[in-house]
Amino acid sequence: MSGNPTSREESFLVRGGTRLSGEIAVAGAKNSVLKLMAVALMARGRTTLTNCPAISDVPAMADVLRHLGCTVEITADTVVIDTPAELGHVADDKAAQRLRASVCILGPLVGRLRQAVIAMPGGDAIGSRPLNWHQNGLNRLGAETHMDHGRLVARASRLRGATYELSFPSVGATETFVTAAVLAEGTSVLKNAAREPEIVDICDLLNQMGAKITGAGTSTISVEGVEELSPVTHRVIGDRIVAATWAMGAVMTRGDVKVTGIDPMFVHVVLETLRGVGAEVETGRDWIRVSQTGRPRARDVRTLPFPGFPTDLQPMAIALASVSDGVSVVTENLFEARFRFVEEMVRMGVDAETDGHHAKIVGRERLDSATVWASDIRAGAGLVLAGMCADDITEVCEVFHIDRGYSDFVGNVRSLGGEIERVPTYR
Repeated sequence: MSGNPTSREESFLVRGGTRLSGEIAVAGAKNSVLKLMAVALMARGRTTLTNCPAISDVPAMADVLRHLGCTVEITADTVVIDTPAELGHVADDKAAQRLRASVCILGPLVGRLRQAVIAMPGGDAIGSRPLNWHQNGLNRLGAETHMDHGRLVARASRLRGATYELSFPSVGATETFVTAAVLAEGTSVLKNAAREPEIVDICDLLNQMGAKITGAGTSTISVEGVEELSPVTHRVIGDRIVAATWAMGAVMTRGDVKVTGIDPMFVHVVLETLRGVGAEVETGRDWIRVSQTGRPRARDVRTLPFPGFPTDLQPMAIALASVSDGVSVVTENLFEARFRFVEEMVRMGVDAETDGHHAKIVGRERLDSATVWASDIRAGAGLVLAGMCADDITEVCEVFHIDRGYSDFVGNVRSLGGEIERVPTYR
């Protein structure tokens, strides 16, 4: 990454009228690697993760683990975590508040140490992520949890297997329950579990380490408790959100992009959506290719838990709707604050309105260049794609968000033919 990847004083200048074309490989998934790093807390010794993305959230999570007593080394796409026999259970407030994924240490700490203290997680401004589902799951396993001055405190004298049904298939709550249950006594069953590929990746790692988990990728996950885990080497799955970002960028810019390192089934619904707007889509064992010749057609989109359309791609869906022929309605079913993105699209001349969980967008042939602000990782990427469809130079501010989720974003955009420059923000 060029410049300071965490600077709030940097912007991207994006030239409109460019077309994304070429081949690009995706690195490991942000939504997996941070959770896999947390799982390393559960086994004494050296855990090695490969195919890790070069994003700023990885060293941020490394800092969280170091505060607990781990040694963490990051070299190229490999993260090596040495977990000591004596491990701390109180997360550093400042480190944890830098990223929302910090809550993923909760289950591993309670599972191994029977106690954890973590601050409310920070990260993206996309809406509330209450911890009550996490707490309820731990409580069912025998822990006691409460909030204390902005921190979640969890303690248990022992953990016993239990059956717990989530009221919503929360990814984070699924991770917390499963990781804690791995080292509990007896068998645990989680119903209405999240089905995301990243959940499967976490469970694959845990099973490699000696856990006994079945049903990952379905709505019912069973965990037979074991006494201990052993460290291993594990390869992180490809990032489906990054892959889909380039695919949707190809459609918006009427380009032709092949993305490698991704299982097409991870983005099946996205690809069907792109076919619906007029794109040509090809797939192979570990690649997708998306091309668009004319203006895309308007199409309604509804975000849903996996295997539905990902909420992380909602900004890109709105950006795509903004240049499509016709009127689109985008429905957000997961995070209420994600429609902040619409305000930035209005700056770019889009006729759009929001009502609760719905955004109505009237597409136009070409967007207006403007100065816009990224409010989260995916909104930032969506604004860059929108800037490529504008009439002149668009300035995207607060690009530190993008650095949290996309490896070498500028280099990758340029490799596909986009014109983008990282510059200091003068204001």
